[in-house]
Amino acid sequence: MRGIDAARRWYEEAGAPMLEREFGGDAARIAAGRAGHGSECFGYDDEISRDHDYFIGFQLWITEEDERAFGFRLERAYARLKKEFPPDGGASGTGCSRFGEAEDGVMTIGDFYRRHLGFPGAPENWRQWLYTPDHAFAEAVNGAVFRDDTGVFSGIRETIRTGMPEDVRRKKIAARAVFMAQSGQYNYLRCLRHGEPGAAALALDEFVRNAASMAFLLNRHFAPYYKWVFRAMRNLPKLGGLSDELAVLLTAMDPGEKKAERIEAVCAQIVSELRAQGLSDCDDVYLEPHAFAVQSGIRDREIRELHIMEG
Repeated sequence: MRGIDAARRWYEEAGAPMLEREFGGDAARIAAGRAGHGSECFGYDDEISRDHDYFIGFQLWITEEDERAFGFRLERAYARLKKEFPPDGGASGTGCSRFGEAEDGVMTIGDFYRRHLGFPGAPENWRQWLYTPDHAFAEAVNGAVFRDDTGVFSGIRETIRTGMPEDVRRKKIAARAVFMAQSGQYNYLRCLRHGEPGAAALALDEFVRNAASMAFLLNRHFAPYYKWVFRAMRNLPKLGGLSDELAVLLTAMDPGEKKAERIEAVCAQIVSELRAQGLSDCDDVYLEPHAFAVQSGIRDREIRELHIMEG
């Protein structure tokens, strides 16, 4: 059983009854679910995932006002639940990284989003949308909400999931396009011809990272942390097939000319989607002109005048 399914079962069998029993009408003010750090929050956990930083648990999200009213009592109730009615398979693995602090139990809604995004809710301006890493947004909206009667926590999630301004999306897409052009279409083979295979490998890595990010942006999704990017890409409704193509670019022992052909094939798919979404009307196979075409369509002057690589 996946970790998030086990967490839901433990919540439904033990957590929800405890909340109703001990908190009465206030139980309706407590949002519950599992989201944030960890492969289990994305549904990607397996046997290997359980060797470190793995646990079965759920989060209880409350407002600042409710934290003052009954937060301490709720923390004690959750701790008692873990001790008296522990979940099956809930023990952590033998290893633990510095970044594997358990993220379960009681926290304010603002603290949850602040922990992942650096601010206590959905972005309030275009700068927060543009400069917050996509993997941070992905962690803020992954997992599942088991209960949220007030809708406060879920409302913020939905705003993050669907609310990125189109000008910001265009700026990010323009930056990805120019980086793909520079690293893959221009510099990769040049580095090889200069006798710099290490630099060529870095150019290829840069190309793949930006191409993957581009695929998520064109689907209006957030790219997760790099180790889950290829897996998440396979589920994208558009350009999902790029997952395998990009993986082959990184892992196949093909000669440079063959990899350059693969790079061009990836770029051709990106160009086709840019045109399909009305982001560019260029006919060029080189992505750099498309980057400037996308940026020229940005309405906000301040965003439009940022450097083409910014974002």
